[in-house]
Amino acid sequence: MKTHIVYDSAYGNTRTIAEALASRLGNNAAAVPVDRFDARAVRAGDLLVVGSPINGWRPTAKIAQALADLAEHGLAGVKTAAFDTRLKLFIHGDAAKKISRALKDAGASIVSGPMAFYVKGSEGPLLQGEEERAASWAGTLLASLKDQASHGNA
Repeated sequence: MKTHIVYDSAYGNTRTIAEALASRLGNNAAAVPVDRFDARAVRAGDLLVVGSPINGWRPTAKIAQALADLAEHGLAGVKTAAFDTRLKLFIHGDAAKKISRALKDAGASIVSGPMAFYVKGSEGPLLQGEEERAASWAGTLLASLKDQASHGNA
């Protein structure tokens, strides 16, 4: 199983979260900027994590295009999760939820609900503790994968 962490990042905050996830998810995990991502590299059995800053209440245009490319190839048998980076406001967009929906619509199996990581101001930096939360969430993803495998859903 390979782990693909695909992200777009305007100010480096989403990249930081993607890299924190990759370091916790193990040797077969790589954080790849969306500009260098090839949707054809994802295979059944892989874990695909997609992250984006919220841009106009949704994922960035580059992530939206990557999701369209993934849907074209289909994601049957691929396990997925999504995250976004956002301001901590009462009203905000939800890019991670939209990404999760697109992944599911492309045939993927969602292993975790959408996750939000918070930034201070529109350009960041990440709020204190967010990198640690990313590492913790990566542990949750690994546990979910192991649980699915032990129940024959691998």
